[in-house]
Amino acid sequence: MERNERFVKATYEIMEQLLNVDDLDDALSGSLQRIVKTLDSEAGAIWYLDEKSDRLHSVFHIGPADISNYSIENGIGIEGVVTKTGKSIMITDPANDPRFEPTVFDGQGLKTTSMICVPLNNGHDTIGCVQIINKKNGSLYDEEELELCEHMAALAAITIEEKGLIVDFGEEKDVLCELIDVVKDYPSGDGVLRVLKGINLKVYEGEFVVVLGESGCGKSTMMNIIGGMDYLTDGKLLIEGRDFSKPDDEELTRFRREYLGFIFQSYNLMPNLTALENVQFIAEIVNDPIEAKQAIAKVGLSDRENNYPAQLSGGQQQRVSIARAIVKNPRLILADEPTAALDLNTSIEVLSVIRDIVRNNNTTVMMVTHNAEIGKLADRIVRVQNGRIASIKRNLHPLAPEELSW
Repeated sequence: MERNERFVKATYEIMEQLLNVDDLDDALSGSLQRIVKTLDSEAGAIWYLDEKSDRLHSVFHIGPADISNYSIENGIGIEGVVTKTGKSIMITDPANDPRFEPTVFDGQGLKTTSMICVPLNNGHDTIGCVQIINKKNGSLYDEEELELCEHMAALAAITIEEKGLIVDFGEEKDVLCELIDVVKDYPSGDGVLRVLKGINLKVYEGEFVVVLGESGCGKSTMMNIIGGMDYLTDGKLLIEGRDFSKPDDEELTRFRREYLGFIFQSYNLMPNLTALENVQFIAEIVNDPIEAKQAIAKVGLSDRENNYPAQLSGGQQQRVSIARAIVKNPRLILADEPTAALDLNTSIEVLSVIRDIVRNNNTTVMMVTHNAEIGKLADRIVRVQNGRIASIKRNLHPLAPEELSW
């Protein structure tokens, strides 16, 4: 397709997405994805201005660098200057451009070689900006591409003005764990198969993060590395700032026992123990558990605590496995396809329990799934594609489990 045709098609699709909007969050993030794809770029972000604090916040971003939970003072850096002045900036030679200051993306390991940054101007005020970073083929942006971004930003700003974009900026959260340039190789014939190709991701305290991706994309491998069930080949894993890339056996055992809870697709309950005994067994091997009966109550199974797994439905068994995870009083719960074997109604019950754990216990939950609908519950949605982080979306309006349908 000719370049001009691609641009016209992209503009039309963005216009259709924004003007016929059902979900503003999805429309904005989808428009950003469309621009990044059309311009064949490495990364992009939508920054939104919090007028109370006069700071810009990254609400949607795409690319290998995780800039979630970042904010920038309005007027500082390219993003801040564009928002403050309401004028677009195109950088084609950062090293020799006096306007250029390293971006947040640069701070996360993605070196800026070219950039377009355009204001979100609704006709009255500038409410943020759209930023596009680096063409994949190494070429520079031009005026026609700048104009395409400006059209998209103008449509987005008008839509935000009409529909309203509600963002709970809150306080910046502490980083619980962080993956930095993580690579994972497996032996394959005479060579190696690279499953993770440089993952950068922060997981924050007290958040519900859902990781989406097709089978084989690397999402479960990434979670297994965080959970100490697999080892990275290169890069770093930090746990609350401490390097945990190559733990010894004693550190690993203590970490998995005291710090983590696990929920898997298969329930892995001991068939000869009751529901309560399955939970109590785990409580007895950790230092600071909650009461086993309390954990059973949190998942709504007090009336079935004396039943054996064979006497419980699939959804009830999964809730016992959740109770077994939370009885450890963990900082982080890792869940791998926990609803894959369940029907819709039972899945909603299980997801309600998991969401309540995040909201009421300030526990971080990282869930891996192929079901995009579940992402609507999350605080952030991380998409993994071909061993890389394809996009991260801050979910401005998480749904309740009963609002899901698939």
